Amino acid sequence: MSKNVLVISSTLRKNGNSEILAKEFAKGAEQNGNNVEFITLQDKDIKFCKGCLACQKLQTCVIKDDSNEIVEKMKNADVIAFASPIYYYEMSGQLKTLLDRGNPLFASDYKFRDIYFLATAADTSSHAADIAINGIQGWVACFAKAQLKGTLLGAGAEAVGDIQNNPALNKAYEMGLGV
Repeated sequence: MSKNVLVISSTLRKNGNSEILAKEFAKGAEQNGNNVEFITLQDKDIKFCKGCLACQKLQTCVIKDDSNEIVEKMKNADVIAFASPIYYYEMSGQLKTLLDRGNPLFASDYKFRDIYFLATAADTSSHAADIAINGIQGWVACFAKAQLKGTLLGAGAEAVGDIQNNPALNKAYEMGLGV
């Protein structure tokens, strides 16, 4: 059965390593017969959450920017894959801001069940994304019907294109195939 897969790249670097990883995941998911939509946050206007909690009643955010459309797409996706470069052992600020702005999802009848997190880091340690993964796990834990289905780190990818020779690129494609 075909799934609606939403892949969100949070790097602001055009053709950045995490975006390349995300596109490989998307290619695998599409190859497996799924409907895939790829979103990059590069040109999106996403403001910080104000913590007003109006979204819990309105099921949409009162701030009018690009996040409302993205959050609606998140709500209607069966699978969401987030991709982020690792900055100071954490996910990008753009991704964290989007997750915060996803607060209207909490009170909604969201469809997503499987969440994936794809990351790249200049650091070569296999633990470079552990703190970011913990952050994603915290977000997923707020959604009882969802699970963190998989994580992937492309370590040692600093300059644009470094991910091309990294085994994580093939693993991202295979992970997408498994969706």
